[in-house]
Amino acid sequence: MLSLKMPQLLRVHQVPRVFWEEGIMSGYRCPTSSALDCVLSSFQMTNETVNIWTHFLPTWYFLWRLLALGSPGFRADPYHLPLLVFLLPACLYPFASCCAHTFSSMSPRARHICYFLDYGALSLYSLGELRAVGLDGGAEGEPSSLSSHLATGCAFPYAAYSMPASWLHSRLHQLFVPAAALNSFLCTGLSCYSRFPELEYPGFSKALRTAAFAYPFLFDNLPLFYRLRLCWGGAHSCGRDALSSNHGYHLLCALLSGFLFAARLPERLAPGRFDYIGHSHQLFHICAVLGTHFQLEAVLADMGSRRAWLAVQEPTLGLGATVATLSLAVIGNLFIIAAFTASLLRMPGPCPLLQGSPLEEGLQAKQQ
Repeated sequence: MLSLKMPQLLRVHQVPRVFWEEGIMSGYRCPTSSALDCVLSSFQMTNETVNIWTHFLPTWYFLWRLLALGSPGFRADPYHLPLLVFLLPACLYPFASCCAHTFSSMSPRARHICYFLDYGALSLYSLGELRAVGLDGGAEGEPSSLSSHLATGCAFPYAAYSMPASWLHSRLHQLFVPAAALNSFLCTGLSCYSRFPELEYPGFSKALRTAAFAYPFLFDNLPLFYRLRLCWGGAHSCGRDALSSNHGYHLLCALLSGFLFAARLPERLAPGRFDYIGHSHQLFHICAVLGTHFQLEAVLADMGSRRAWLAVQEPTLGLGATVATLSLAVIGNLFIIAAFTASLLRMPGPCPLLQGSPLEEGLQAKQQ
């Protein structure tokens, strides 16, 4: 009868420094695990188990939403195309994160490469690559002189459904999407680079990684912040710029995600107490997934409430342009990841980035 032995777990002083997580003292997997060991470890309680499952299960939820919304009748309407493209990276980023947390203990190099791919998937979800397309104006299909943009990730449905009424066809609207495209590549590049100075300058590394995702988030949500200011200002009725409550829930979850990622609470206050359940990265995953759910519901609300008005304002989106745009964003991010991976593979094995610094005896004794 086949029997599988579950991988042995280690304490922090037993693994290279590159694998350390602040405030997490136990539950580490062997830093030279096989792929099978990594998969098996997802079924035992390690300090990564909840990280894996809090993104593996949501992957199937968002895939179900994509398949449900992508029924033939729904998919045939070009108005729905930006939403369906948004759901593709919404399925991809939790799956990429799940794989990164699962296989990151195979080796130091594998750990970095796993998270390079994780950052790229998150960039595709968070940001966008855009291009101008023509309008299909009226019932007769006569072309209009107006133009708009396509985007991948969050910028795609925001440009299509959630722009403030006063921004449509303005210079700001025209610049929003090209800037979001640059942000996508900047996000991947900065977050991948942040892994290289991680051991020598951990504070600088964390600041870079936080900024890499905080800045694009703030930029992509400018339309929502503007609509929120109009509604809270009280000077006049929100009208078409009224926000769904789901927009507020999405923004709240995003802010909580950023706080948990940067603050590393609660494990910083009680090292070793939250090694398996309750540490900040697990809470970060939960808030991020909830934020994506509320964002999807908010986009659906904008689609429904603004459709009649947008029918005479916005273009119908061509499938060819959408595929080309998404492909360009994917290729650009993969190129950045490949460049950092090649740089990593050229590094000698004994370098600190791959092996970690030797631990001082006093620190070892204290953590034992």
